[in-house]
Amino acid sequence: MKQLLTAIFTALTFFSGAGYAQVAKGNLFIIGGGDRPASLMREMVATSRLKPTDYVVLLPMSGLNADTSFYYFNQDMKTVCSNVVANLNFKASDVNNKKWLDSLENAKLIFISGGDQERFMKIVLNTPVYTAIHKAYQKGATISGSSAGAAVMSKLMITGNELVGDTTLKSTFRKLQDKNLDIKPGLDLLTNAIIDQHFVVRSRYNRLLSAIAKYPDLACIGIDESTAIVVTGNKVKVVGESQVIVIKRPVDLKITDRGLIKMKDLQFSIFTAGDSFSLTN
Repeated sequence: MKQLLTAIFTALTFFSGAGYAQVAKGNLFIIGGGDRPASLMREMVATSRLKPTDYVVLLPMSGLNADTSFYYFNQDMKTVCSNVVANLNFKASDVNNKKWLDSLENAKLIFISGGDQERFMKIVLNTPVYTAIHKAYQKGATISGSSAGAAVMSKLMITGNELVGDTTLKSTFRKLQDKNLDIKPGLDLLTNAIIDQHFVVRSRYNRLLSAIAKYPDLACIGIDESTAIVVTGNKVKVVGESQVIVIKRPVDLKITDRGLIKMKDLQFSIFTAGDSFSLTN
């Protein structure tokens, strides 16, 4: 009898959990920053499977000038499709705006512009905006972003700030040192990887190596400019003009008494357009 009750409880727990954590039907289209050539925009539109009646939402909160972000994004979209683009510049006072939230939840493509990822998350985290993005993703929307809009995709977000190193240098890290990487909560759309952007152009290898040292069980992905990854479940496809660097599985990872990071080996891959890889192996 006790075994039967245990089995029933386990089954109920499983099914109630499955109902709570729905499997998303959408895709992620994560751009490493820089220019957005028409070929890349066409890939994004194709990934989104936009129908003529579907609309696109721009979330420009990472940047300082929402109208400028909207102008350039709208110009890029006009070259590849004729769908309506809505500019939803949420502020702290707008996060409960039901009309905007409904529009966000039912968008077929949501694009997060560049700027400062911390600025974006300060407005969105723990609000109905965060929930609406997840609901759209679960319904089948493509969530896209570039630069800061790429960094926010993961559960653990690289802010770009150094904590104990040379804090005056913003583009990359000068040291491979423990406790130097500043990580804050992101959108949690990508749970098993960390994203870095502008990767090859700004030589952010030290920053990504700092990430793998801090989170050795995750895939750490550096996306170069004018390049994107398309994430569907655990499957990833590379599109665009440059490269994507993926590092995983450090071997014999240690921190010295002086706080220096060291390891004997790790999996290091460089991918280009047309390549695919899995986040789970």
